[in-house]
Amino acid sequence: MTSTTQPTTVTVEDVPLAGGTLALLTLTGADGRPATLGPRSIAALDEALAAAAERVRSGEVVAVAVTGSGQAFAAGADLRDVSVMAHDDDARGVAQAGHRIVATLRELPSFALVNGLALGGGLEIALACRYRVASTDAAPLALPETSLGLVPGWGGCYLLPRLVGPEAALQVIIDNPPRQRTLSAQQALDIGLVDAVQRGGEADFRDGALAWVAEVLAGAIAPARPDHTADAAAWDDAVATRRAAVALRAEGGAPAPQRALELVAAARTATQEEGFAAEDAALTDLIMSDQLRAGLYAFDLTRRRARRPEGAPSEELARPVRRVGILGAGLMASQLAVLLARTLRVPVTMRDLDDERAAAGLAHVEAQVARLQRSGRLAEAKAAELRQRVTATTDLADLAGSDLVIEAVFEDLGVKQRVFAELEAVVGPDCVLATNTSALSVTAMADGLAHPERVVGLHFFNPVAQMPLVEVVRTPHTSDTAYATAFAVAAGARKSAIACQDAPGFVVNRVLVRLLGEVLGALEEGTTVADADRALRPMGLPMGPFQLLQLVGPAVAMHVLDELRRTLGDRYPQSPGLARMVAEGERFTVDERPSAASAVREDLDRFFGSRPLPEPLDADGVLRRVQRALAEEVHLLLQDGVVADVRDVDLAMVLGAGWPLHNGGIAPYLDRTGTSEAVTGRRFLPPGVASLPHP
Repeated sequence: MTSTTQPTTVTVEDVPLAGGTLALLTLTGADGRPATLGPRSIAALDEALAAAAERVRSGEVVAVAVTGSGQAFAAGADLRDVSVMAHDDDARGVAQAGHRIVATLRELPSFALVNGLALGGGLEIALACRYRVASTDAAPLALPETSLGLVPGWGGCYLLPRLVGPEAALQVIIDNPPRQRTLSAQQALDIGLVDAVQRGGEADFRDGALAWVAEVLAGAIAPARPDHTADAAAWDDAVATRRAAVALRAEGGAPAPQRALELVAAARTATQEEGFAAEDAALTDLIMSDQLRAGLYAFDLTRRRARRPEGAPSEELARPVRRVGILGAGLMASQLAVLLARTLRVPVTMRDLDDERAAAGLAHVEAQVARLQRSGRLAEAKAAELRQRVTATTDLADLAGSDLVIEAVFEDLGVKQRVFAELEAVVGPDCVLATNTSALSVTAMADGLAHPERVVGLHFFNPVAQMPLVEVVRTPHTSDTAYATAFAVAAGARKSAIACQDAPGFVVNRVLVRLLGEVLGALEEGTTVADADRALRPMGLPMGPFQLLQLVGPAVAMHVLDELRRTLGDRYPQSPGLARMVAEGERFTVDERPSAASAVREDLDRFFGSRPLPEPLDADGVLRRVQRALAEEVHLLLQDGVVADVRDVDLAMVLGAGWPLHNGGIAPYLDRTGTSEAVTGRRFLPPGVASLPHP
């Protein structure tokens, strides 16, 4: 296989120590980037280590150390090379080459001088060394492979549990990746992943780390190495507590966590040769899977396309935003106020109808700022500044000096039209008017305004602080200046944006409500709640349909479903059962504020079944129904020009709805299941994009 990327360089320096000479290998990435390990880089490191091993055997040097450059030790395997592998032999070759490096380091008196971030295969190289010392600034330290569809396959699943114990190892390998949690140097020291921490700063760390190496070689320091394999019960317990969760993820199309758990389970009694061979097999299988290619495709979207939105006007057209107004002071409005005041560092004024609502808005702001302080994300001085930037008023004239006003009032078209008409008489001619609507027509909101060209959709998702997506919505009248300003605000707020043309539901809600509508439609036709609840598990969604309906709120879900049926047609079905639940104030889950684990109420069937079929769909039938509906809706989104490229639909579903990376969003999943071709006559993406290349 030919590498597609510039290789990491490996330089060797002889460092004199009191007890002899140390061969120090430094990994340096191309163009100032962290070192990555593609085929050519692996070959270069393998060759350098082989030469160093020969020097150790000859007595020319007493030990070998590996370090990185700048603020990075190594960032692991180069995923761009992985994404184009077309043959099992390529994948197996990379796995085995990594193990050769790991085995060589384990045979030598070897040290890892972890000067900065160490991720994936980079951290595994450090694990392979006999001793590890980290800079106080070294972060993040992590094995994120399972979230990408891989396993730590260069010794991570075998070496880490033996080094730090199975519970700590499984937290790093299984628990942390989906939560995007990593370790600091101190946390790595606390669990025994590194043996020592030295002062940060390039020169200070090098001097301190080399002095520590000299002490270890002299026998003055002997890091502890407890035998974690002796406690079989603890090992079994750590594995057993995660079996159900990884099995559920495997059912949802993500096999990597389960494969990693199996490797860790076997590592207690396996020899190194057996453990490494098992990792080779798992890594080869996973690399040569459509799920991994879909995951890498989605990962690339979130790193590249999300940073440079397609369809956005030139940044130079954006007008400066020095003051922001928000119509409304409810929970969503207060979240927007805190976000924009904190990230844009500008004054934000919320306006509502009376003093009570305005005061409640400020109370919401205060609660958010307090939470930021308690979590350590906001120092006291910064919190005080943030509070001062956000004000609330009942006087519309207080928004007169705003450069941008975002409406976040009740989701009713007439109300929004009225507040925009009132606002236009107050603000200056260059003020951009944005709506945070999730489904209503932005074009209709601008009807009757003197300057409809300054109206744009700026749809943030709830909760605003956590959700990374913004849908930036253009009407036929929206000017380039207003559109560019909206994108600039999204970027300034540290959000990823996609460009949408105005259409009901935009992208995320249009797809999600179509999915929920199909589930509700099946219930009305006699499908049981139990069958519908388990039907979508193979899709691996972040929560089931009934947890999602409760999270959105039954009344809101009904409102959006009715609105999309009114504007897009009967493919968004009526649900008398949902209407009855709303009328009676009922909920879908046992918990009022649900999580993915919340139990679905056992008595829900009594609300549905208004139009029963002789043979209602079972779980498999509901899944096929939903798949076909989603394929149709994605096709219509593209046909209607709501987005220009299916990649924006995938990006929207990953960032706006939390759809799993291993599915690639939505299009790769529909392609992989054959649904795209069955419904539309063609795939959404060419073979080899988000899937294995065809031979």
